[in-house]
Amino acid sequence: MNQLIETTISFVKSELENAEGGHDWFHIERVYKNTLLISKKEDVDLLVVSLAALLHDIADPKFYDGDETIGPKIAREFLFKQNVDSKIIEHVVAIIENISFKNTLENGKKFTSKELEVVQDADRLDAIGAIGIARCFNYGGFKNRALYNPEIVPNLNMSKEDYKNSDAPTLNHFYEKLLLLKDKMNTATGKRIASERHNYMEGFLKQFYAEWLGKL
Repeated sequence: MNQLIETTISFVKSELENAEGGHDWFHIERVYKNTLLISKKEDVDLLVVSLAALLHDIADPKFYDGDETIGPKIAREFLFKQNVDSKIIEHVVAIIENISFKNTLENGKKFTSKELEVVQDADRLDAIGAIGIARCFNYGGFKNRALYNPEIVPNLNMSKEDYKNSDAPTLNHFYEKLLLLKDKMNTATGKRIASERHNYMEGFLKQFYAEWLGKL
């Protein structure tokens, strides 16, 4: 297992060498560490969650014109070349295909497993709190979006396609996703950490609006 994990880490580092700062190797590393932390309190296949965490953003659809098939394909081909058991490969690929927030905007779950819940929580934790705020504005800058526009209100009833095609100001993303994640966590550990990070974001927003309005 250790050799496979090391090989996977090397592969991911190489693939994401020039990735956008919020979806680079360091994002993967944080999600991997979160996964291991959450797994301590959960009965899961450690190899499956480790591989899924490391490969979950190997080709984020946001950077591939919304194509959601590329990442799972790359992951499957890589794991096949490493002679990983086919059941493990399919489980890892299923996690990658179902981990994202936007897929929860569709009706019905396509796939569930305890391993998915763990990696999903680990990934969501990196979207909130101090690092989540930094990643949010980093991506907004990458897409040349406004920080905030009081005239453009958040869309609180987004479909998956609305989410994928949105070019709203960065601050709207807090209401359309980030502040919703606390109540979508699956595990006890995830919920505990998310609550702390959620409170931090609320404090940030309070400060942001005060500064925006010239009250501080």
